[in-house]
Amino acid sequence: MLSLTVAERLALKGRAHPLKPIVIIGNAGLTEPVLKEIAASLKIHELIKIRVMAERPQRESMLTEICTQLNAAPVQHIGKILVVYQPNPEAQQIAIRKMPRHKGKPLTKKQLGNR
Repeated sequence: MLSLTVAERLALKGRAHPLKPIVIIGNAGLTEPVLKEIAASLKIHELIKIRVMAERPQRESMLTEICTQLNAAPVQHIGKILVVYQPNPEAQQIAIRKMPRHKGKPLTKKQLGNR
C-alpha cells in the first residue's frame, strides 16, 4: 500500500471533490471482477471515487484490501464514498504539488483571527 504525506492527501482531496463515483460495490461485496474494474479505472484516471453499499467496518476493510492488492493509496473515506489514488507514470494526469505558502510579510494577529 502506498503512503501519502498530508500535503499530498490534501491536494488529492481537492482534485477528487468534483468527481463522480466510477465503481459501485453492491451486496456481493468486493469480488474479483469488481477489483479488476477498479484496477482498470485506476490505470486510466489515477484518482477515482468508489461507492460502497455496506456497513462502516466492512467499508474500512474493503478500502485497506483494495489499496493493498492494487498497491494504491487511500485518500479519503467519507460515508459510503472511498477515494483511491494510484500513480500511473504513463498517464501522468495528476501532478501533486505542495500547498502554496503565504508569500510576503507575515500576517498580523487581526488577519489571523479573520481566517
